[in-house]
Amino acid sequence: MTHHMTRYMLSFVLFIGWIPCLIGGSGGSLTDIYDSPNRNSDGNLPEYAHRGKIQPEFVPTHSGNVTAALGKTALLNCRVRNVGNKTVSWIRHKDTLLLAIGRYTYTSDYRFKALHKVMAEDYLLKIQDVQMDDAGLYECQVSSTPPLSHHIYLEVAQPYTEIVGGKEIYLDEGSMMNITCLVKDSPQPPNYIFWYHNDKSISYDSPRGGVSQITEKGDVTVSYLLVQGARLTDSGLYRCQPSVGTPATTNLHVIRGNDPQKWLPNSSRQPALSVFIVLATLFINIIRQ
Repeated sequence: MTHHMTRYMLSFVLFIGWIPCLIGGSGGSLTDIYDSPNRNSDGNLPEYAHRGKIQPEFVPTHSGNVTAALGKTALLNCRVRNVGNKTVSWIRHKDTLLLAIGRYTYTSDYRFKALHKVMAEDYLLKIQDVQMDDAGLYECQVSSTPPLSHHIYLEVAQPYTEIVGGKEIYLDEGSMMNITCLVKDSPQPPNYIFWYHNDKSISYDSPRGGVSQITEKGDVTVSYLLVQGARLTDSGLYRCQPSVGTPATTNLHVIRGNDPQKWLPNSSRQPALSVFIVLATLFINIIRQ
C-alpha cells in the first residue's frame, strides 16, 4: 500500500510541475519572462518540484554594488534562488522605470539589455555607454506575494589622466627622456595605454631606437615613455591615450644646454639681437648730438 501511495504522490508532483509550462507554452514572449520549471539542463526535475513550495531568496554576495567607468559598459547582477514560476524584474529606482522582465528588455533605451539563461539563478542588466545620470539605485524585484526587492547601487566613475610635469616640459639634449603618465579614479586598470608624438603613434622598433614603454597597473596606473639620448627632433606634442578616461598631453622642448639663451633656435635669437644693435646705435647717435 505504501509503495502505491508513493507512486501516486510522485505522479501528482510531476503534474504540478508541468502546469506552468502548459500555461506559458513552449514559445512566444512568455518564455522570455518565465523560466520553464519542467526540467533542468541535465533532464532532471528542479529541486523545488521535489521539496514542495519554497520561497525565492536573494544571494547578496553575488548581487553587489557596481562601479563602472564613464562611457563603458556596466553589468548589474541579481542572483535569486528558488524562483520557480515567479518573474524577476529590473526597475530604475529614481523614476520607477521598468527596464526588464526576465529576459525581455522593456525600455526603449537601446543601451539597456536584459540577460538571463533559462534555469540559471543570475538575472543581469547590461548598460552600455554608461552616462553620469545612470548612477543610482536599481531594484531587482521578484513577483512573489508580497514582492521581494533587492537594491543595487551603480556608481559611475570618471577616470582622468595627467602627465607629471604639466603642459610644458624642458629637457637637455642628449639626456634620458622620461615622460610619466598617470591614470586615476578608474574602476579597473586600463587595458592599454598608447603614446603619440605629434599625433603619430610611437613605434618602439623604429630606426630611431632607444624608445620603450613601461606600464605599472594598480589603483593608479603609471605609464613611462622612455627615450635614450634626447634629440632636438624629439621635441613636440606628446599624448598619453589610455583605454579609459580622457587623454593627457604635454609639449616637450629639447634644449641645447643649460644656458636659457639657447632654449630658442639660432634663427629665433637673431632678430632680437639685430633689434638690440639698432637701438644701441640710435642711442649712441643721440648722445653724440
